[in-house]
Amino acid sequence: MSISETSPRERARPLPPDDRREAILWAALPLIKEHGRNVSTRQIAEAAGIAEGTLFRAFGDKDSLIQAAVERFFDPVPLIAALRSIDPDLPLEQKLSDVLVHLRARFTGMVTMMTALGMSARPPVSVELTEQWMNALRDLLAPHEAELTVPPETVAYYLRLLAFASSFSQFNVAFEFATDQLASLVAHGVTRSECAA
Repeated sequence: MSISETSPRERARPLPPDDRREAILWAALPLIKEHGRNVSTRQIAEAAGIAEGTLFRAFGDKDSLIQAAVERFFDPVPLIAALRSIDPDLPLEQKLSDVLVHLRARFTGMVTMMTALGMSARPPVSVELTEQWMNALRDLLAPHEAELTVPPETVAYYLRLLAFASSFSQFNVAFEFATDQLASLVAHGVTRSECAA
């Protein structure tokens, strides 16, 4: 086979530096969740479709890349955007279920990432971002205030508590909670309506 008949490895398209870093981070995240700090820069470069040299030019070293990936992964802004994307016209129980879907995915990913990296605590979140999370849920639940026996803020914390607890698979052995079951628990409790009166 002649040189002209071989196809050279396709080079990554030129991207602005910030876009290149972002692409590398998203390629690295699944590998970090799987391998933790044992992930190799070669694995990350291959997943991103770039040469290792490009990776080092973007981040300097593996530790810096992992730190940037962790910061990206724990950034709550995408979760806030997902909560704000829930249809405000849905019935209450469907809203609760949709919120739980997003929160459970978030917490399950956090537990996986923290376990893979041997982290004992998540990176700190600013008070402002915590307020944005609460405001998103408050806005979503506000139209149902007359249906609620507690303030929307309390419902938000119930949802967060259930989502967090159900993200630990070892705590849910023998009974795996479905999201709609958890939504029903928040919406109706465990007593019949005629008994609660």
